[in-house]
Amino acid sequence: MYVFKTQNELRAYLTDKQNIGFVPTMGALHDGHIQLIHQSTSENEYTGCSIFVNPTQFNNQHDFDKYPITHEKDMALLLKAGCDFLFLPVVDEMYPEGIKTQYSYDLGYIDTILEGSHRPGHFQGVCAIVHKLLLAVKPTHLYMGEKDFQQCMVVKRLLELTSMTVQLIICPTLRDEDGLAKSSRNTRLSSSARQQANGIYNCLKYIHDHYTTHSFDVLQQNCLEQLSTLGFTTEYIALADANNLTIMDTFDIDKKMVVLIAAVLEGVRLIDNMRLN
Repeated sequence: MYVFKTQNELRAYLTDKQNIGFVPTMGALHDGHIQLIHQSTSENEYTGCSIFVNPTQFNNQHDFDKYPITHEKDMALLLKAGCDFLFLPVVDEMYPEGIKTQYSYDLGYIDTILEGSHRPGHFQGVCAIVHKLLLAVKPTHLYMGEKDFQQCMVVKRLLELTSMTVQLIICPTLRDEDGLAKSSRNTRLSSSARQQANGIYNCLKYIHDHYTTHSFDVLQQNCLEQLSTLGFTTEYIALADANNLTIMDTFDIDKKMVVLIAAVLEGVRLIDNMRLN
């Protein structure tokens, strides 16, 4: 596996390469990331990964400072998974003019709800770095996990805005045996909190199993109470159209629906989602 720290080195390597799959990450890799690498290697001649903790998508400095850095472990996992190249830049490489200077992306409605509302500027930062990475790598296929459902929708919008020809491949959420979605943030939970953390998944499954017989208001309230009992501070439990993230107040079986949850446990913010139909 080749490792590059500058865009010039990366572009030189990729000059004559075609059919490239790309997995952008912030490191602290887990099985969910490796699943994306495996799918890319099965569908592309070359597979690349980036590890970059992007400062412009953090609106909480403490969250940025606490993000785990595990480069040696990450590189070992990528090598074993058959990754062909890793892009490992520093902040100055990706933001040579400073992190305050960046383009504003017209994300519309998505930038004002749920994650967009609770984390102002987050999606603009996501777009800024994904745009830069795509320009550097010029992949044919971009792989992302559905755990970050809203982020996938934002990147889909980014590709429309920039008219990039890369194909976005959204892969299913990978979960632990108890249902907790794989996430780098899980490593920050204490052992006791980890035992409670699957409460988010249990709520999603509860709504999934009862949406044809109960109202969303009732299911939402029951889940809020359950998460509170487990020690969570819940930011939202929302129902949305899975095609465009329009918020819905009631279930509509004629539409593709998704339930999304964000909740904080022991100061660690966890997100998850589940399609209903």
